[in-house]
Amino acid sequence: MNREARIRSLLERIRSASLDAHGFVSGTELQEFRKDLLLQRGVGMSLLMASESVVQLEAFSPDFVADHPEIPWVTIRGMRNRMAHGYFDIDLNYVFQTAKHEVPDLVGIVEALLHIYAQGE
Repeated sequence: MNREARIRSLLERIRSASLDAHGFVSGTELQEFRKDLLLQRGVGMSLLMASESVVQLEAFSPDFVADHPEIPWVTIRGMRNRMAHGYFDIDLNYVFQTAKHEVPDLVGIVEALLHIYAQGE
């Protein structure tokens, strides 16, 4: 797989997992989310998958990451580390707010980058 194809693949993984997380909480309020363990785990795993793809992209192409500061790479990596290593101390309010309100912005940015990569950067 060439460089552009690998970057595109990782961006698609970020988009897909992010859309899953957002879709899971769509139409859900925080109180419902806090009571539903399966929903919490589904959203958490989806965010973890998206953020792990971010970590892989950072390792594979640091220049790509440097060229796209519109993505909060450090924040996403930090959330991944917290979820992967501190899962009994995860702030469910933060997870919910991220999935419901911040993920759509990330998806929009990623989709714009995918569009650029589809045409060749």
